[in-house]
Amino acid sequence: MCVKLLGDIMDLLYVADSGSTFRDITEIMLTIMRTVIQTTIAMDREGHLLGYLVSIMISMLRQMTAEHFDIYIKHFPTKIDLLDFLMEILLVFKDLISRPVFPRDWCEMIMLQNSVILKSLRYFSHTIRDYFFIDFEQQAWNNFFHCAVTFLTQPSLQLEQFSSNKRWRIISRYKDMRRETGFEIRSMWFNLGQYKVHFVPSLVGSFLEMTLTPEIELRKATIPIFFDMMQCEFYSCSDGHSNKRDSSNIKAKFSDFENEMIAKLDHLVEGGKGDEQFKELFKSIMLMQCENHSTMREQGIRFVKIVSGLLERLLEYRTVINDENKENRMNCTVNLLNFYMDIKRQEMYIRYVNKLCSLHLECDDFAEAAYTLRLHSELLSWSNDPLPPLLRSPLRYPICDTHRQLKEALYHDIIDYFDKGKMWECAVSMCKELVRQCESETYDYIQLSSLLQRMSNFYDNIIKQLRPEPEYFRVAYYGKGFPSFLQNKVFIYRGKEYERLSDFSNRTLNQFPNATLMQKLSKPGTEITESSNQCILLKNEHFVMTAYINIII
Repeated sequence: MCVKLLGDIMDLLYVADSGSTFRDITEIMLTIMRTVIQTTIAMDREGHLLGYLVSIMISMLRQMTAEHFDIYIKHFPTKIDLLDFLMEILLVFKDLISRPVFPRDWCEMIMLQNSVILKSLRYFSHTIRDYFFIDFEQQAWNNFFHCAVTFLTQPSLQLEQFSSNKRWRIISRYKDMRRETGFEIRSMWFNLGQYKVHFVPSLVGSFLEMTLTPEIELRKATIPIFFDMMQCEFYSCSDGHSNKRDSSNIKAKFSDFENEMIAKLDHLVEGGKGDEQFKELFKSIMLMQCENHSTMREQGIRFVKIVSGLLERLLEYRTVINDENKENRMNCTVNLLNFYMDIKRQEMYIRYVNKLCSLHLECDDFAEAAYTLRLHSELLSWSNDPLPPLLRSPLRYPICDTHRQLKEALYHDIIDYFDKGKMWECAVSMCKELVRQCESETYDYIQLSSLLQRMSNFYDNIIKQLRPEPEYFRVAYYGKGFPSFLQNKVFIYRGKEYERLSDFSNRTLNQFPNATLMQKLSKPGTEITESSNQCILLKNEHFVMTAYINIII
């Protein structure tokens, strides 16, 4: 009854035409707004009154003027009380955005709620700057940034996903609230002053998600924040405080920012964020900033080239990852895997090693899956040293805590895959290495007995079981008509059982119906490699495969 009555009062005040409602709104605001906010936080999400309470809160904030906000902020007796209120209201806003109270098809109500939240965020951003900068309160700033980014990236504001009529109606009434929010976030960031270093690299992921939003003016305004983050870490001291004047005591690198940027970019682009426009904008804006900076120029340009190259490969990967052509998916994964190895990002390299292994297993390419896992095992030592986070494989081997534990687990899986792929000679070789460890390092005779029995079975299989000798094929993809992860590159493929050159050739050409099979076996000139055509050079390769091979021309 009280909630219904309060709702009726707010409705009457909104439509009142008998004079000013300033004092009425002030009285209600000072008396019950905090109670409404706290009740909204405490109430069960399934409660039937929650929608009414949220509507009342939105109505209050909607009818409050700048003077009302000023009165309300100043009525708190201490800064602690004001801080508690800001934490509460930002929590409520973020929760309303992440877990909407109103049904998705209530477009008008949701957009009204969003416009009121944006209006409030603008006022509260000034409050945080005025009250919690000199007496710096990191949590207030941090909560504001996270709330604002959550608001900006919510599905109901992604206008490009709507019909043109719906998009026009929203823009004509509310404008593009993503752009307005992005400008507010940018303003808050550049008002942080010497405290920016406290938010690097923790805010990199949130700001990256914001800039990946497909709105060009938003991107142009917010991409420069990344260069500023680079400077913050570059000029920071070992204790994390900015000290630009003392050049002998600066960090002189931005490795934490770079690592976080690469990790978050991989996750977000694979999840559907980002496009070619972002790649080009990021490259042009960041290169311009780096080239004009005398101290960071070399490191900055290197970083921009790494991120641009990574974006190109991630966008390709996202395009082909659901492709029916599994060879394309594998080749694209190898392309990313090699890139991460080149830039020495072991944790990302291992992530794509596991993805490639899973792709091989989907195709029953067990020997290739084994060779792929060997790439991970080669990064580990036969020691009991704790595993660093960069070398872990938490999804596949969650309980392995030392180098030895993980390497043994990998070896056992590799042996199983070689067994399934009928490459028992390779399985024996891996067993022998484990046997040496059991005999001279761990003295684990139970495992030693098991390994020797497996080796015995493998030798029996080698002698008694009939196996078709696999054929290997060298395939070169010449010309710019191929996807970039194939252009002018050579791969070695192992054919399927009893597959001969003619069968493999037909299978390859079926994947690229516009390609031409080259008749000469020599490497072509630039008239072919730089052309827009698709030319395939294919021939037998006579050797025993000893490693997972990808040769780049």
